[in-house]
Order: sequence, then structure tokens, then C-alpha cells
Amino acid sequence: MKKLHKILVTGLFATLPALASAETLMLYTSQPNKDAQMTVDAFEKANPEIEVEWVRDGTTKLMTKLRAELSSDVVNPDVLLIADSVTMESMAKDGYLLPYMSPNRSQYDTSLFNKDGYYYGTKLITSGIVRHQRAPETPTDWSDLTKPEYKNQVAMPSPLYSGAALIHLATLTSEPTLGWDYYEALHNNKAMAQGGNGSVLKAVSSGTKPYGVIVDFLAIREAQKGAPLEFIFPKTGVSMVTEPVAIMKGAKNKDAAKKFVDFVLSKQGQQLVLDQGYLPARSDMPVPKGFPAREQIRLMDFNAAQTLKDNEANKQRFSDVFEG
Repeated sequence: MKKLHKILVTGLFATLPALASAETLMLYTSQPNKDAQMTVDAFEKANPEIEVEWVRDGTTKLMTKLRAELSSDVVNPDVLLIADSVTMESMAKDGYLLPYMSPNRSQYDTSLFNKDGYYYGTKLITSGIVRHQRAPETPTDWSDLTKPEYKNQVAMPSPLYSGAALIHLATLTSEPTLGWDYYEALHNNKAMAQGGNGSVLKAVSSGTKPYGVIVDFLAIREAQKGAPLEFIFPKTGVSMVTEPVAIMKGAKNKDAAKKFVDFVLSKQGQQLVLDQGYLPARSDMPVPKGFPAREQIRLMDFNAAQTLKDNEANKQRFSDVFEG
């Protein structure tokens, strides 16, 4: 028995140097659990010397947690992978992010990452138009939703509730051919602004509202499952959230964090995005099933820094128009 005990102890201590040399990366993410696990598993496989611990929640709750930690001089995450660039812009503005010029940035449109390297978009989740297949009209652009035949027929997520809808609002009101006049016209045409994208999906799928404004993958996935839906990319263009990745300035493991950023921006990392059914941000990647060719998707101009400045005013003005 004593001999056996000695062998076990020797074996245990023989593994300690390997354990001590292993790097640990802390990730805070708002990805759905399944997607986050896929991302972590693939990264660890490609980087077996790094172990990833991760915390997942919705972006708003996750950032509330993080800012509470930061106010107590605690920096838990090394890397952030969250829903939108406006939130990342606020983190960069407050001095919490580490600039990093990833070598993969050359494969991305300059509009999809911060010019100083504070964050990088990893996917394109666009907002377009969804119609029920039995709807009498087929809209091709945003302005169609303000026409008389669409009166009281349109559902849209509220920017007072949905982050993607708030970015959509900022994008469309900055477009010279639309602006705030467009939102006033939507209100006058009795468009229903309520809840998030899930509410729109339910309304249009059930036929309660024949048309809606929604993020692409929700409508396209449901259509592939047999739902009577069609997703339309408007001619003027689509708004987008980009699920950016960033390194915390106070990261305990900056080298591993840089490897994570490079991985999610690499072809291998972007293949994961494609496998998960999203449009990869990387320009040399194909598109998911059900999407048109990449060159047929027009992305509208978006300024994250300006949107951050305008957010509260935009919420108030939307409230005045739709609820005043």
C-alpha cells in the first residue's frame, strides 16, 4: 500500500509543471451558450496551451456586471466578445480597452473595426424586412413601409428595448434619404414598435402583422424550418451589429487574449461564424444558406462614436414620436 501511495504522489507531482505552465484566458461574452461553447472549444483545440474560462449573459447585464467590477478596481475578463460596437466604443472612450493591431485586419472592411485597434467586428447581423408569404405586397426598400397599403401592417422592434433596433434607428436617421422624417412616417402609418426581434418574428409568423423589421438570421432560419416567411435586404441598404471582440487594458493574460482575437478573425474562426448560420465579417468568406451573394448586400454607413453620443437623444426623440 505504501508503495502504491508513493507512485500516485510521484505521478501527481509529475503533472504539476504542465499545469503550472498552462495559460488561462477569461472571456466575457454575450454569444448564445451553444455558439460560445463552439467558439471556446475550437480556440482551445487550436491553442491547447490555453484554457478558456467564460461568463455568458446578455450584453446589458454583462456590461452592468463588468462596470461594477471595474468600479471596485477589479478586472476579471481578458477578452470581451459582445453584441455591438457602440458598447465597445463606450469602453474604449472610458479607457478600458487595449489597442491591438491584429494582422488579420487586412481581410476586413475598415468600417468593421476601430481604426486604433480597440475592437473588431466578427460577424454581420443585419436588419432588413420580413414579409409573410401570403402578404399582398413585396417591399423592396425601407420607404415602402410608409406607403398607404402598409398602414397598420408593420411590426418593428423598439429601440427603447432592443440594442439592435437602437443601432438601426441611428443608421436610418443618419441616411439623408430617410432621416427622422422616415420614423415619423412610420408612426403616421401606424407601424407597431414593441419589444425585440422575437416579438416581430412571432407577429409576422402568425400573420398578425404581414410585414416587419427584423435581424436577418432569425427570419432566414425560421424560413428554412418551414415558416411562411421571406427576408428582404432593402435596396438602400441594411443596418448592422457586428459582435465585436476586444482586449481589456487590465487583462492578466494579454498574449493569450491577442491569440483569441487573431483566432476569431482568422478563416478558421470565421468558418465557425458561418457554421453557426451568421454572415461572417471577413470579406473572403462565403455566406450562409439562404443569404444572397455578399456583393448584393449593401451595408449602410454607421458611425459608432457618433451613435454613442446620440443614443440618449435618439431614445428620447423616438419616445416623443411613437409614445408622445
